Amino acid sequence: MIPKLVSSKSENSLIYNIKLSSVGPARVTGQDVVYEPSNMDLAMKLHYLRGIYYFDSQAFKDVTVYKIKEPIFIWFNYFYMTNGRFRRAESGRPYIKCNDCGARFIEAQCDKTLEEWLEMKDASLEKLLVSNQVLGPELAFSPPILIQHTKFKCGGISLGLSWAHVLGDVFSATEFWNHLGKVVGGYQPPRPLNLAYSLTKANSTQTLQKIVEDPLSIKRVGPVEDHWIANTSCKMESFSIHVSASKLGHLQSITGIEGPFESLCAIIWQSISRIRDGPGPKVVTICKKGEEKKGGLIGNTQVIVAVKVDCSIREANPSELARLIKNEIIDERLKIDEAIEKEHGVLDVIVYGANLTFVSLDGADLYGFDWKGHKPKNVSYLIDGVGDAGTVFVLPDGSNNSQGRLVTMTLPEDEIMKLKNELNNEWSIA
Repeated sequence: MIPKLVSSKSENSLIYNIKLSSVGPARVTGQDVVYEPSNMDLAMKLHYLRGIYYFDSQAFKDVTVYKIKEPIFIWFNYFYMTNGRFRRAESGRPYIKCNDCGARFIEAQCDKTLEEWLEMKDASLEKLLVSNQVLGPELAFSPPILIQHTKFKCGGISLGLSWAHVLGDVFSATEFWNHLGKVVGGYQPPRPLNLAYSLTKANSTQTLQKIVEDPLSIKRVGPVEDHWIANTSCKMESFSIHVSASKLGHLQSITGIEGPFESLCAIIWQSISRIRDGPGPKVVTICKKGEEKKGGLIGNTQVIVAVKVDCSIREANPSELARLIKNEIIDERLKIDEAIEKEHGVLDVIVYGANLTFVSLDGADLYGFDWKGHKPKNVSYLIDGVGDAGTVFVLPDGSNNSQGRLVTMTLPEDEIMKLKNELNNEWSIA
């Protein structure tokens, strides 16, 4: 498809010359092929992952956009379901019609060098490097994924992945992305064998016999109908902090827990409680890597647990909070599955931001993408569709976990400066 120019440079814009085109599978998937999201997938349908992969100028020197698109067609032969479009069964349950409609490909240019951009360290600006599109309001025309290629003034580039969370968690998204690097290196992925040719859950009218209470980790919203984004009562913004390996070691010595993620969660949980009114938040949600989906396909298999306390968080000992996060957890996955099934897959809920939500990206192969021997210089992930309680993403800061952590938080806009001051004054984290 010939790229369509949709914007030109303006005086104040950092990103300009935006062009749109489409990419899809190189071969036809088949007739009447459908892909059915699980109940856990549908629980995440109002959330979106935005990943940005930065490369220096040597990685893509003399590489045209066509040469980037070329392996994508082969790649999509395997991940054919990401190129379909959502439909609803008679029961209302969403499913994907695998009609090879393709993914959106965005080309753009940036007025900064890569070094200048990274030095700004502004998570809110990163949203310019990846599409913020959501599914709907016309589901039949909305691509679940979009890819953005942005060229910096120095010749460096970023590749942005916009990924509808209904397809899978961040661990699925990174595996999906890393497969592209394998294809570039000459790997020819086989076509998946477990294709679904008829609807099962999507046409089901069976209800659960028992009454189930809503899990602690979800919040009902909507109804959103076919526009898959939840409204928030306030403006949400993102910002990032870098926590060095030495600072992580210090925090772990304070909490007495051998776990950088748990120690960071405890510190941030207490800091947020001190800038908010009241003694809470007394319930938080923790998300971590779960078992991989059989067959290597995509899906939401991450562990989702809740931690509930009765004491005042602002007065609690951080070591006790870290211990609770590590050991005193309530697994919510079965309850979430039952809640979605009970409503025939049409229940509209949020997970991220239903409570204050901490997400560990330990185990995600963020730097596994390889373009002909070149690894990304930097990788970051953001989350869209976050509820008012906020979400904290904890990523490895670099390709080696021993280098520290990058913590990206999405919170109500009026809390950000207060939290920055609290973390800096109490914990010397800036």
